[in-house]
Amino acid sequence: MKISTKGRYALRLMVDLAEHDGSFVTLKDAAERQGISKKYLEQIVPTLNKANLLLANRGFQGGYRLARAPEQYTVGEILRLTEGSVAPVACLEGDTVNCDRAAFCPTLPVWQGLQKVIDEYLDGITLRDVVDGYRKSGADQYSI
Repeated sequence: MKISTKGRYALRLMVDLAEHDGSFVTLKDAAERQGISKKYLEQIVPTLNKANLLLANRGFQGGYRLARAPEQYTVGEILRLTEGSVAPVACLEGDTVNCDRAAFCPTLPVWQGLQKVIDEYLDGITLRDVVDGYRKSGADQYSI
């Protein structure tokens, strides 16, 4: 499993919005703060918007903000939305095991265990956790 730029940048955008406490944020401002191309964010936002993770406002005070409180979003939710899957092996992508050898595969339990650990870890971290961890560290910048 390797998280793509799309997943990493989506998470950084969501954290940036969480840091702005319900204010509408322009993509230009978020892009500058995060060191991400505005064009790239424009490609990511429709996915987040379609899933009702964001609220959009047009006009003078326009921009985007979170649709829910930061503690109601998990890192896992955001990554699964943008990545499609965080499965460590192809046979575990989707709701059912997708492998002809599943009934007698000696390694399947290994991959299922790893999937469980990944899911529990990513679903156990909220945007609030990321924001609070960042603020506690006192760092000027962070990297995801």
